[in-house]
Amino acid sequence: MERAIVHMDLDTFFVSCERLNNDKLKGIPVIVGGGERGVVASCSYEARFYGVRSAMPIKMALRLCPEARVVKGDMEMYSRLSQTVTHVIEEKAPVVKKASIDEHYLDISGMDKFFGAYKWTEELSQSITHHTGLPISFALSVNKTVAKIGTGEAKPTGRKEIRQEMVKPFLSPLSIKKIPMLGDTTFQLLSRIGIRQIYTLAEMPVEVLQQMIGKNGIDIWKKANGIDHSPVEPYTERKSISTEHTFGQDTIDMAKLRGLITGMVEKLAYQLRSEQWLTCTVVLKIRYSNFDTETRQCRIPYTSADHTLSRSVMELFDKLYNRRMRIRLVGVRFTNLVRGSLQINLFEDTQEMVSLYQAMDRIKNRFGYDKVGKASGFRLSPKKEK
Repeated sequence: MERAIVHMDLDTFFVSCERLNNDKLKGIPVIVGGGERGVVASCSYEARFYGVRSAMPIKMALRLCPEARVVKGDMEMYSRLSQTVTHVIEEKAPVVKKASIDEHYLDISGMDKFFGAYKWTEELSQSITHHTGLPISFALSVNKTVAKIGTGEAKPTGRKEIRQEMVKPFLSPLSIKKIPMLGDTTFQLLSRIGIRQIYTLAEMPVEVLQQMIGKNGIDIWKKANGIDHSPVEPYTERKSISTEHTFGQDTIDMAKLRGLITGMVEKLAYQLRSEQWLTCTVVLKIRYSNFDTETRQCRIPYTSADHTLSRSVMELFDKLYNRRMRIRLVGVRFTNLVRGSLQINLFEDTQEMVSLYQAMDRIKNRFGYDKVGKASGFRLSPKKEK
Protein backbone atom coordinates (compact mmCIF):
# COMPACT_ATOMS: atom_id res chain seq x y z
CA MET A 1 0.00 0.00 0.00
CA GLU A 2 1.35 3.41 -0.97
CA ARG A 3 1.82 5.71 1.99
CA ALA A 4 -0.22 8.90 2.18
CA ILE A 5 1.59 11.55 4.21
CA VAL A 6 0.32 15.11 4.58
CA HIS A 7 2.32 18.16 5.64
CA MET A 8 0.20 21.14 6.74
CA ASP A 9 1.72 24.58 7.31
CA LEU A 10 -0.09 27.68 8.55
CA ASP A 11 0.86 30.50 6.17
CA THR A 12 2.86 33.35 7.75
CA PHE A 13 1.39 32.18 11.03
CA PHE A 14 2.31 35.07 13.34
CA VAL A 15 1.20 37.65 10.77
CA SER A 16 -2.07 35.78 10.10
CA CYS A 17 -2.80 35.73 13.85
CA GLU A 18 -2.25 39.49 14.10
CA ARG A 19 -4.53 40.09 11.11
CA LEU A 20 -7.34 38.26 12.90
CA ASN A 21 -7.25 41.00 15.55
CA ASN A 22 -6.62 43.93 13.23
CA ASP A 23 -8.20 44.13 9.78
CA LYS A 24 -6.02 47.16 8.96
CA LEU A 25 -3.01 44.83 8.68
CA LYS A 26 -4.52 42.94 5.74
CA GLY A 27 -2.92 43.55 2.35
CA ILE A 28 -0.02 45.65 3.65
CA PRO A 29 3.61 44.77 4.53
CA VAL A 30 3.70 43.52 8.13
CA ILE A 31 6.71 42.67 10.29
CA VAL A 32 6.33 40.83 13.58
CA GLY A 33 9.25 41.58 15.88
CA GLY A 34 10.31 43.80 18.71
CA GLY A 35 12.21 47.05 19.11
CA GLU A 36 14.60 48.86 16.81
CA ARG A 37 17.44 46.56 17.86
CA GLY A 38 15.31 43.41 17.60
CA VAL A 39 14.96 40.97 14.74
CA VAL A 40 12.16 39.86 12.44
CA ALA A 41 10.20 36.94 13.88
CA SER A 42 7.84 36.72 10.91
CA CYS A 43 6.77 38.87 7.98
CA SER A 44 3.96 38.99 5.45
CA TYR A 45 4.36 38.09 1.79
CA GLU A 46 3.99 41.79 0.98
CA ALA A 47 7.11 42.47 3.08
CA ARG A 48 8.98 39.49 1.62
CA PHE A 49 8.52 41.04 -1.83
CA TYR A 50 10.99 43.73 -0.72
CA GLY A 51 13.53 41.19 0.56
CA VAL A 52 12.53 41.11 4.23
CA ARG A 53 13.23 37.74 5.86
CA SER A 54 12.93 36.10 9.28
CA ALA A 55 15.85 36.70 11.69
CA MET A 56 16.81 39.88 9.82
CA PRO A 57 17.51 42.92 12.05
CA ILE A 58 14.46 45.19 12.26
CA LYS A 59 16.50 48.21 11.16
CA MET A 60 17.60 46.43 7.99
CA ALA A 61 14.06 45.24 7.29
CA LEU A 62 12.71 48.80 7.56
CA ARG A 63 15.41 50.07 5.21
CA LEU A 64 14.23 47.52 2.64
CA CYS A 65 10.54 48.21 3.30
CA PRO A 66 10.06 51.58 5.04
CA GLU A 67 6.25 51.42 4.80
CA ALA A 68 6.05 48.13 6.71
CA ARG A 69 3.93 48.03 9.86
CA VAL A 70 5.90 46.60 12.80
CA VAL A 71 3.94 44.61 15.40
CA LYS A 72 5.58 43.40 18.60
CA GLY A 73 3.74 40.08 18.66
CA ASP A 74 1.81 38.03 21.21
CA MET A 75 3.15 34.50 21.77
CA GLU A 76 0.33 33.65 24.14
CA MET A 77 -2.19 34.27 21.37
CA TYR A 78 -0.10 32.31 18.87
CA SER A 79 0.18 29.36 21.26
CA ARG A 80 -3.57 29.38 21.90
CA LEU A 81 -4.46 29.42 18.20
CA SER A 82 -1.87 26.73 17.49
CA GLN A 83 -3.53 24.48 20.07
CA THR A 84 -6.92 25.08 18.45
CA VAL A 85 -5.55 23.99 15.08
CA THR A 86 -4.02 20.88 16.66
CA HIS A 87 -7.33 19.95 18.28
CA VAL A 88 -9.21 20.28 14.96
CA ILE A 89 -6.68 18.02 13.23
CA GLU A 90 -6.57 15.44 16.03
CA GLU A 91 -10.36 15.09 15.98
CA LYS A 92 -10.26 13.92 12.35
CA ALA A 93 -6.82 12.49 11.50
CA PRO A 94 -5.78 8.95 12.56
CA VAL A 95 -2.08 9.77 13.17
CA VAL A 96 -0.79 13.31 13.83
CA LYS A 97 2.60 14.74 14.69
CA LYS A 98 2.89 18.40 15.63
CA ALA A 99 6.23 19.37 14.12
CA SER A 100 6.27 22.99 15.35
CA ILE A 101 3.91 25.74 16.43
CA ASP A 102 2.60 26.07 12.85
CA GLU A 103 3.33 22.69 11.21
CA HIS A 104 1.74 19.24 11.38
CA TYR A 105 2.39 15.89 9.72
CA LEU A 106 -0.51 13.46 9.17
CA ASP A 107 -0.41 9.80 8.14
CA ILE A 108 -3.67 9.02 6.35
CA SER A 109 -2.48 5.87 4.55
CA GLY A 110 -5.40 3.71 3.47
CA MET A 111 -7.85 6.63 3.36
CA ASP A 112 -8.34 6.12 -0.38
CA LYS A 113 -10.20 2.86 0.36
CA PHE A 114 -13.02 4.84 1.96
CA PHE A 115 -12.60 8.45 0.90
CA GLY A 116 -10.24 10.26 -1.46
CA ALA A 117 -7.11 11.18 0.52
CA TYR A 118 -6.65 14.48 -1.31
CA LYS A 119 -10.32 15.43 -0.99
CA TRP A 120 -10.29 14.49 2.71
CA THR A 121 -7.20 16.67 3.32
CA GLU A 122 -8.71 19.58 1.41
CA GLU A 123 -11.86 19.42 3.54
CA LEU A 124 -9.73 19.28 6.71
CA SER A 125 -7.82 22.42 5.68
CA GLN A 126 -11.14 24.18 5.02
CA SER A 127 -12.35 23.11 8.47
CA ILE A 128 -9.21 24.56 10.09
CA THR A 129 -9.73 27.89 8.35
CA HIS A 130 -13.43 27.86 9.29
CA HIS A 131 -12.67 27.28 13.00
CA THR A 132 -9.70 29.67 13.29
CA GLY A 133 -9.77 32.08 10.35
CA LEU A 134 -6.15 31.14 9.59
CA PRO A 135 -4.93 30.39 6.04
CA ILE A 136 -3.16 27.05 5.59
CA SER A 137 -1.24 25.23 2.85
CA PHE A 138 -0.70 21.49 2.50
CA ALA A 139 0.92 18.86 0.33
CA LEU A 140 0.02 15.17 0.09
CA SER A 141 2.72 12.72 -0.94
CA VAL A 142 4.38 9.38 -0.15
CA ASN A 143 6.65 10.56 2.69
CA LYS A 144 7.41 13.44 5.04
CA THR A 145 10.30 14.92 3.05
CA VAL A 146 8.44 15.22 -0.24
CA ALA A 147 5.29 16.46 1.50
CA LYS A 148 7.21 19.21 3.32
CA ILE A 149 8.97 20.36 0.15
CA GLY A 150 5.61 20.24 -1.63
CA THR A 151 4.00 22.54 0.93
CA GLY A 152 6.79 25.05 0.45
CA GLU A 153 6.12 25.05 -3.29
CA ALA A 154 2.35 25.30 -2.77
CA LYS A 155 2.44 28.42 -0.59
CA PRO A 156 0.65 30.68 -0.08
CA THR A 157 -2.67 28.96 0.67
CA GLY A 158 -1.92 26.26 -1.87
CA ARG A 159 -2.65 22.56 -2.18
CA LYS A 160 -0.47 20.00 -3.90
CA GLU A 161 -0.53 16.25 -4.46
CA ILE A 162 2.68 14.43 -5.45
CA ARG A 163 2.15 10.77 -6.23
CA GLN A 164 5.01 8.26 -6.31
CA GLU A 165 5.52 8.50 -10.08
CA MET A 166 5.76 12.30 -9.83
CA VAL A 167 8.28 12.49 -6.98
CA LYS A 168 11.48 12.65 -9.05
CA PRO A 169 10.07 14.95 -11.78
CA PHE A 170 8.83 17.26 -9.00
CA LEU A 171 12.09 17.33 -7.01
CA SER A 172 14.65 17.37 -9.85
CA PRO A 173 14.48 21.04 -10.97
CA LEU A 174 14.32 22.47 -7.44
CA SER A 175 17.23 24.10 -5.63
CA ILE A 176 19.03 21.91 -3.08
CA LYS A 177 18.09 24.65 -0.57
CA LYS A 178 14.60 23.13 -0.58
CA ILE A 179 15.86 19.92 1.08
CA PRO A 180 14.91 19.94 4.79
CA MET A 181 17.86 20.17 7.21
CA LEU A 182 20.35 21.12 4.48
CA GLY A 183 22.05 24.13 6.08
CA ASP A 184 23.84 27.12 4.61
CA THR A 185 27.31 25.64 5.14
CA THR A 186 26.43 22.48 3.20
CA PHE A 187 24.69 24.53 0.53
CA GLN A 188 27.77 26.70 0.01
CA LEU A 189 30.05 23.65 -0.10
CA LEU A 190 27.93 21.88 -2.72
CA SER A 191 27.41 25.07 -4.73
CA ARG A 192 31.15 25.58 -5.07
CA ILE A 193 31.42 22.30 -6.97
CA GLY A 194 28.40 23.04 -9.16
CA ILE A 195 25.70 21.12 -7.28
CA ARG A 196 22.77 23.50 -7.06
CA GLN A 197 19.77 21.47 -8.22
CA ILE A 198 18.30 18.41 -6.55
CA TYR A 199 18.68 16.47 -9.81
CA THR A 200 22.47 16.87 -9.75
CA LEU A 201 22.66 15.92 -6.08
CA ALA A 202 20.47 12.84 -6.62
CA GLU A 203 22.76 11.59 -9.41
CA MET A 204 25.91 12.04 -7.31
CA PRO A 205 27.49 8.81 -5.91
CA VAL A 206 26.38 8.56 -2.29
CA GLU A 207 29.89 7.47 -1.19
CA VAL A 208 31.39 10.70 -2.52
CA LEU A 209 28.75 12.80 -0.78
CA GLN A 210 29.40 10.98 2.50
CA GLN A 211 33.13 11.68 2.22
CA MET A 212 32.44 15.37 1.61
CA ILE A 213 29.98 16.16 4.38
CA GLY A 214 30.11 13.18 6.74
CA LYS A 215 27.35 10.95 8.05
CA ASN A 216 24.60 13.37 7.04
CA GLY A 217 25.57 12.84 3.42
CA ILE A 218 23.57 9.62 3.19
CA ASP A 219 20.43 11.25 4.61
CA ILE A 220 20.70 14.21 2.24
CA TRP A 221 21.22 11.88 -0.74
CA LYS A 222 18.13 9.89 0.22
CA LYS A 223 16.04 13.04 0.53
CA ALA A 224 17.26 14.24 -2.88
CA ASN A 225 16.02 10.93 -4.29
CA GLY A 226 12.68 11.22 -2.52
CA ILE A 227 13.47 8.40 -0.07
CA ASP A 228 12.18 8.83 3.48
CA HIS A 229 10.86 5.92 5.52
CA SER A 230 10.57 7.82 8.80
CA PRO A 231 7.16 7.32 10.42
CA VAL A 232 4.72 9.98 11.52
CA GLU A 233 4.97 9.50 15.27
CA PRO A 234 1.91 10.65 17.21
CA TYR A 235 2.46 13.91 19.04
CA THR A 236 1.91 14.06 22.77
CA GLU A 237 1.77 17.12 25.00
CA ARG A 238 3.37 15.20 27.89
CA LYS A 239 6.91 14.97 26.49
CA SER A 240 9.43 16.62 28.77
CA ILE A 241 13.10 16.87 29.64
CA SER A 242 14.43 17.23 33.15
CA THR A 243 17.44 17.08 35.41
CA GLU A 244 17.90 16.81 39.19
CA HIS A 245 20.80 17.29 41.57
CA THR A 246 21.14 15.76 45.05
CA PHE A 247 23.62 17.50 47.34
CA GLY A 248 26.20 15.48 49.22
CA GLN A 249 25.37 17.67 52.22
CA ASP A 250 22.13 19.58 52.63
CA THR A 251 22.69 23.27 51.92
CA ILE A 252 21.22 26.71 52.45
CA ASP A 253 23.95 28.51 50.47
CA MET A 254 21.90 30.77 48.17
CA ALA A 255 24.77 31.62 45.81
CA LYS A 256 25.51 27.94 45.37
CA LEU A 257 21.83 27.09 44.81
CA ARG A 258 21.30 29.84 42.26
CA GLY A 259 24.49 29.01 40.41
CA LEU A 260 23.58 25.34 40.30
CA ILE A 261 20.09 26.03 39.00
CA THR A 262 21.50 28.35 36.33
CA GLY A 263 23.80 25.58 35.14
CA MET A 264 20.94 23.07 35.08
CA VAL A 265 18.76 25.42 33.03
CA GLU A 266 21.58 26.11 30.56
CA LYS A 267 22.13 22.40 30.04
CA LEU A 268 18.45 21.70 29.41
CA ALA A 269 18.05 24.75 27.16
CA TYR A 270 20.99 23.59 25.04
CA GLN A 271 19.34 20.17 24.79
CA LEU A 272 16.12 21.82 23.63
CA ARG A 273 17.90 23.69 20.85
CA SER A 274 20.02 20.70 19.82
CA GLU A 275 16.94 18.50 19.45
CA GLN A 276 14.80 21.34 18.05
CA TRP A 277 12.30 21.53 20.87
CA LEU A 278 10.46 24.50 22.35
CA THR A 279 8.87 24.50 25.80
CA CYS A 280 6.00 26.51 27.24
CA THR A 281 5.99 25.08 30.79
CA VAL A 282 8.81 25.19 33.34
CA VAL A 283 8.73 23.23 36.59
CA LEU A 284 10.96 23.61 39.65
CA LYS A 285 11.20 20.98 42.40
CA ILE A 286 12.75 21.38 45.85
CA ARG A 287 13.27 18.62 48.42
CA TYR A 288 14.11 19.82 51.92
CA SER A 289 16.33 18.11 54.46
CA ASN A 290 13.26 16.55 56.13
CA PHE A 291 12.31 15.02 52.71
CA ASP A 292 9.30 17.31 52.20
CA THR A 293 9.07 17.90 48.45
CA GLU A 294 7.44 20.90 46.80
CA THR A 295 7.02 21.81 43.13
CA ARG A 296 5.77 24.84 41.29
CA GLN A 297 5.32 25.51 37.60
CA CYS A 298 4.42 28.33 35.26
CA ARG A 299 3.51 28.72 31.60
CA ILE A 300 5.53 30.97 29.32
CA PRO A 301 5.60 31.71 25.59
CA TYR A 302 7.29 28.89 23.64
CA THR A 303 11.06 29.28 23.83
CA SER A 304 14.41 27.51 24.12
CA ALA A 305 16.45 30.51 25.28
CA ASP A 306 18.67 30.20 28.36
CA HIS A 307 18.01 33.66 29.75
CA THR A 308 14.22 33.49 29.33
CA LEU A 309 14.06 30.08 30.97
CA SER A 310 16.51 31.04 33.73
CA ARG A 311 14.45 34.10 34.60
CA SER A 312 11.28 32.01 34.87
CA VAL A 313 12.93 29.29 36.96
CA MET A 314 14.47 31.84 39.33
CA GLU A 315 11.09 33.49 39.80
CA LEU A 316 9.68 30.09 40.73
CA PHE A 317 12.55 29.52 43.15
CA ASP A 318 11.93 32.86 44.89
CA LYS A 319 8.25 31.97 45.32
CA LEU A 320 8.79 28.35 46.31
CA TYR A 321 11.72 28.56 48.71
CA ASN A 322 10.20 30.19 51.79
CA ARG A 323 11.01 27.84 54.68
CA ARG A 324 14.66 28.83 55.13
CA MET A 325 15.36 25.15 55.67
CA ARG A 326 18.34 23.29 54.24
CA ILE A 327 17.78 21.80 50.79
CA ARG A 328 18.59 18.21 49.85
CA LEU A 329 17.61 18.19 46.14
CA VAL A 330 16.68 20.59 43.35
CA GLY A 331 15.16 19.63 40.00
CA VAL A 332 14.21 21.47 36.82
CA ARG A 333 11.82 20.16 34.18
CA PHE A 334 10.60 21.58 30.87
CA THR A 335 7.37 20.10 29.57
CA ASN A 336 4.63 20.64 26.95
CA LEU A 337 7.27 20.47 24.23
CA VAL A 338 6.69 21.10 20.56
CA ARG A 339 9.09 20.89 17.66
CA GLY A 340 10.55 24.19 16.57
CA SER A 341 13.77 25.95 15.70
CA LEU A 342 13.18 29.31 17.37
CA GLN A 343 16.18 29.65 19.65
CA ILE A 344 15.38 32.87 21.49
CA ASN A 345 12.53 35.27 22.13
CA LEU A 346 12.63 37.11 18.85
CA PHE A 347 10.26 39.78 20.11
CA GLU A 348 12.55 41.12 22.81
CA ASP A 349 16.14 40.24 21.97
CA THR A 350 18.67 41.78 19.65
CA GLN A 351 20.57 40.50 16.64
CA GLU A 352 23.64 40.46 18.89
CA MET A 353 21.84 38.04 21.23
CA VAL A 354 20.91 35.80 18.29
CA SER A 355 24.55 35.71 17.17
CA LEU A 356 25.74 35.03 20.73
CA TYR A 357 23.47 31.99 21.09
CA GLN A 358 24.54 30.62 17.72
CA ALA A 359 28.22 31.06 18.59
CA MET A 360 27.84 29.44 22.02
CA ASP A 361 25.97 26.48 20.56
CA ARG A 362 28.71 25.95 17.98
CA ILE A 363 31.30 25.84 20.77
CA LYS A 364 29.16 23.43 22.79
CA ASN A 365 28.60 21.21 19.76
CA ARG A 366 32.33 20.97 19.18
CA PHE A 367 33.77 20.85 22.70
CA GLY A 368 30.84 19.84 24.95
CA TYR A 369 27.92 21.68 26.53
CA ASP A 370 29.84 22.41 29.76
CA LYS A 371 32.72 24.24 28.06
CA VAL A 372 30.98 27.61 27.81
CA GLY A 373 28.18 29.27 29.76
CA LYS A 374 27.30 31.94 32.29
CA ALA A 375 29.94 32.41 34.94
CA SER A 376 27.46 31.79 37.77
CA GLY A 377 26.32 28.48 36.32
CA PHE A 378 29.60 27.39 34.77
CA ARG A 379 31.60 27.35 37.98
CA LEU A 380 28.89 25.60 39.92
CA SER A 381 27.47 23.32 37.24
CA PRO A 382 26.14 20.00 38.61
CA LYS A 383 28.56 17.11 38.54
CA LYS A 384 26.20 14.52 39.90
CA GLU A 385 22.69 13.91 38.69
CA LYS A 386 20.01 11.42 39.55
